[in-house]
Amino acid sequence: MINVAVVGASGYTGVELLRILHCHPEVAVTCVTSEQSAGKRISDLFPSLRGRCDLVLENLEPVRIAERAELIFTALPHKAAMEVVPTFLKLKKKVVDLSADYRLHDAAEYGKWYEPHMNPELLGQAVYGLPEIRRAKIAKAQLVANPGCYPTSITLGLAPLLKKGLIDVSTIIADAKSGVSGAGRSAKVDNLYCEVNDGFKAYGVGGVHRHIPEIEQELSELAGKPVVISFTPHLVPMDRGILSTTYATLLKKMTAADLVKLYTDFYKGEGFVRVLPEGQFPSTAYVRGSNFCDIGLGLDQRTGRVIVVSAIDNLTKGASGQAVQNMNIVCGFPENLGLEGLGLFP
Repeated sequence: MINVAVVGASGYTGVELLRILHCHPEVAVTCVTSEQSAGKRISDLFPSLRGRCDLVLENLEPVRIAERAELIFTALPHKAAMEVVPTFLKLKKKVVDLSADYRLHDAAEYGKWYEPHMNPELLGQAVYGLPEIRRAKIAKAQLVANPGCYPTSITLGLAPLLKKGLIDVSTIIADAKSGVSGAGRSAKVDNLYCEVNDGFKAYGVGGVHRHIPEIEQELSELAGKPVVISFTPHLVPMDRGILSTTYATLLKKMTAADLVKLYTDFYKGEGFVRVLPEGQFPSTAYVRGSNFCDIGLGLDQRTGRVIVVSAIDNLTKGASGQAVQNMNIVCGFPENLGLEGLGLFP
């Protein structure tokens, strides 16, 4: 049994962490924080937690938090995480950071897309927390950089093809759709009901979305050479879920059956990646509330392109579920502990 803290518990990833951790047999949540809602019970903010997690939200005081937790989840916006993670590490605590602050290896690259990094010396220490690709390194890590939601769906979707050198990396196009919870819980005009209901729109068009350097970093490592992609995200009027459709030109002739076998072999033994049979494609409806990534494979024989469709819940496998998966690895628990729930359907 370990004690954990959730720093930044008043957002969607925070409440998702608490939902999952409530069912984890080896975890006790001892502290939750929120600068804006300190003094209130977390169950007053999220009635779904009532009677199961009624902790009082506290101000963010790293030393006091560290006294009561062995592992800290930092579910904070970028920059805010940088301000507290170094203290937790100095106090010998393990950290799973759900922000973008430690995902990029290069401080200069982080500065291009966000702002100057406050502690670049920690970037080499952080391990990118995609378990299916980095499991061995995660197990030894003190600081795990939990991946972004779009990068998770796209990287898992392309990993087998890149590792085998089967696609022309200059042809990758990723088209992804996300539910509104991916934009966070803070009030924004663009996310109001009347702005999103009955609508479907692209955003971050033209290679400007902040997940691009993260996606390219991970795809480049898998390919063993630089990868530059075209990526366009879309907002769909649903609460949660991501569907990524990724295209690339094959370098050798393959059948749809070949692709399914390649992926099935690559992800053999991976409990949270489900490769669908030939001719079947995933839906966000079947992964909602679960830690699964479902992958379907298509082949356009006319153009020689492979089409990879991957579906995740952006708050679970795309954020908090993956964070708990990383915690399990770091702490030596079975990787699926607390994460065996099936998707909510209908």
